[in-house]
Amino acid sequence: MISALIAASRSPLTRRRMALTLGALALLLLLAALLALGSGSVTISPAEILASLTRPAPENETARTILLMIRLPRVLMAIVVGAALAVAGVVFQALLRNPLAEPYILGISSGGTVGAIIAITLSLGALGVPALSFAGSAAVMGIVYMLAQRRGQLDAYTLLLAGVMIGAFFNAAILLIIAVFHQELRTAFLWLMGNLSGAGLTSLGVVTPPVAMIIGVLWWRARAFNLIATGDETALQLGVEVRIAKRAAYLLASLLTGAAVSVSGVVGFVGLIIPHICRILFGPDHRLLIPASALLGGSFLLATDTLARTLIAPSEIPVGAVTAAIGAPLFVYLLRRSSAA
Repeated sequence: MISALIAASRSPLTRRRMALTLGALALLLLLAALLALGSGSVTISPAEILASLTRPAPENETARTILLMIRLPRVLMAIVVGAALAVAGVVFQALLRNPLAEPYILGISSGGTVGAIIAITLSLGALGVPALSFAGSAAVMGIVYMLAQRRGQLDAYTLLLAGVMIGAFFNAAILLIIAVFHQELRTAFLWLMGNLSGAGLTSLGVVTPPVAMIIGVLWWRARAFNLIATGDETALQLGVEVRIAKRAAYLLASLLTGAAVSVSGVVGFVGLIIPHICRILFGPDHRLLIPASALLGGSFLLATDTLARTLIAPSEIPVGAVTAAIGAPLFVYLLRRSSAA
């Protein structure tokens, strides 16, 4: 099965192949969503899920409340965050021409975490935490962008070094804030490890439209990413305004990362391994790679979040710990596989 997918990835990208691939990934996402909706301390069967959502009745009221008020917002948030991180990973890997690049490599998550921890410390409430987190991500994005400018160009190596440096500085600030304001230590550490338990309809309604719009714009610019991945000179010769395209890609991918961090905390490995898997299975063409990564990223984070809240139910594990436990050995396997190829 896997070898057949890899062989198909080497064939030209046709509309039929794209439709079949995205249709299969959408079906996988739907199955993951049904599993997540039914799993928990209270198990709900697919028939009960359908009945609760389509035929409200007194006997379905408990299941309907659990589904609509608790599980459905969390399922949708996992899909949105997973898609955002996976697509951001694809774009950063194309922008830096580095398969090891991932959404958090440029320090954006550190800025978002500082903002979130400050909001937690000041007890700014459910909306104050994501708002200040996004503001922190945006601040780091601006600082790294200014430092990466060389003669009016966005230099990939300087961008990477500036991101690592700024990220290290903000990581130190995180530890300092936690050390000084230790009364909110548990909440802060949950944020650092990634957590979707706070998902609600309000935060979902705020973060979903910009994430969907940005992914749509990046998909529309897929041809430019294909050319940039081959080299700046080649892209320029083929009509791509490389300077503008790189700046736009950095801005949009950073906004995706900031939006994800603002509602989920730091969830690692999604933006690193999902682009790798999609590139192996479906090829390097960004016209397919971007939407495939969005769908598979949503499925992956949804599956890991289901594990996080059911393995030791009624307690739960931070989803970032589960993605790391699965993602780290998987990434090592992918690295060894690519080295042996």
